[in-house]
Amino acid sequence: PRLLGLRLNTNPPRTNAIVAKTTHTIVGKSYLREIFAGVELNIAADTFFQVNTRAAELLYQAIIDQLNLSGDETIIDAYCGIGTFSLPLAQKVRQVVGIEINHAAIQQAKKNAVLNQIRNITFYAGKVKNCLEQIQLKPDIFLLDPPRKGCDPQVIETLLSLQPSCIVYISCKPSTLARDIQLLSQSNIYQPLYIQPADFFPQTTPTECFVILKKK
Repeated sequence: PRLLGLRLNTNPPRTNAIVAKTTHTIVGKSYLREIFAGVELNIAADTFFQVNTRAAELLYQAIIDQLNLSGDETIIDAYCGIGTFSLPLAQKVRQVVGIEINHAAIQQAKKNAVLNQIRNITFYAGKVKNCLEQIQLKPDIFLLDPPRKGCDPQVIETLLSLQPSCIVYISCKPSTLARDIQLLSQSNIYQPLYIQPADFFPQTTPTECFVILKKK
């Protein structure tokens, strides 16, 4: 069930315009099937998913343990990808909004929500700051899982403006995590209360971790 079909990537002819590669499924399925935290996910070849599923599940469970959810929370999941964390979280809270700049990932996330019959979740494709201005929602919990470069400064500014009661920051690069945590802490609005590393890549230097920040 985990086998991915044979796919072909074609490069466009060289032009002055920026044109994305085109991916064609030649044989078999166009996606990989994975079970994550009790949710069935279909993962397309051109979308992101954690390579160490077991470690990612342990990280997710550690987050759940720290949040102590009541079931009435509203969560915004920025950089949500295909809904890896959004979808299982939606089964434990009132409402989840996922934001992701990769349009292909958002389309896959929507399909995964339908696949699991999860209806209390909405996905938006675009930059985090722009989407937040569009939806005008003040969440109880803000989940961040940015790429290695960390959060854009505009996202930090928006967070300080929205002032959710709790921020969960998942990071794959400690240096950018430290930078962004410092920016949030310097505001005198948030303080980090808990940090948990996870060894997603044994016998290598990269470290995944998450930090819980609470509003003072």
